[in-house]
Amino acid sequence: MSFAKNLSRFFAACFTLVIIAFAAPAFAMSEGCSGDCASCHSITLQEATGLLKGIGPVTGVKPALVRGLYEVTFEQGGKTGVAYLDYAKKYLIAGQVFDIATRQPVATSTQAKQEQKAAKERLDPATISTDHALVLGNPKGKKKLFVFTDPECPFCAKAHVELKKLVSLEPDLCIYIKLYPLKIHPRSYDKSRVILSKGSVELLEKSFAGQALPAATEKDAKKPVDDTVKFAESNGMYSTPTLVLSDGRILVGYRDAKAMQELLR
Repeated sequence: MSFAKNLSRFFAACFTLVIIAFAAPAFAMSEGCSGDCASCHSITLQEATGLLKGIGPVTGVKPALVRGLYEVTFEQGGKTGVAYLDYAKKYLIAGQVFDIATRQPVATSTQAKQEQKAAKERLDPATISTDHALVLGNPKGKKKLFVFTDPECPFCAKAHVELKKLVSLEPDLCIYIKLYPLKIHPRSYDKSRVILSKGSVELLEKSFAGQALPAATEKDAKKPVDDTVKFAESNGMYSTPTLVLSDGRILVGYRDAKAMQELLR
């Protein structure tokens, strides 16, 4: 089916297009922003519900796969719909998003996560190599936790602070940090090479703090990073931070120290 026909069918089938202006200030990007807008902008379900009251009950809100937009899931007339809210929280756009290059609809983040969930919910922890992993906590600890993290991911930076709290709460815990640079952070790949080459948690923390790292050279091997990327993707992991518990459960997203401690029990 042609792109034009797809568009025609979309406009015929989607909810009525709605663009609503709100008296909300735009958010300026913070100094040193890595380009990941979600690190500078946030919204809660309660806030989205307040902004969009009158349209329908809001059931979920999250960063869309398209940068600069939130994906809002809501109910209207007994049906579930998806709309997009800009980061300035001024405009709501109902409709499907198309990729110009491929002429195909862009999957919603909900669809993407459903596909990932279907792909894998557990794995055998014994298949995760501890080679080229950074270690937090007790290297000889009986409790194990694997964390796949990106040196430029703002949520990974928040999670790292909580991981350090967690090891103080759990003296028998060994945390293996696997560096998994995502494609949306193009500088993370070389940063991961440098960090792993030095085996340095300190360098990872400098990256999280927005500080410059030494430039990657030929001495900083690519294979350790490539192996982790390949392993993560083959096991349905496409986001960071991602935790793998000792029982093999794969859990995506930031959690505070207390929440992670509960998961270890």
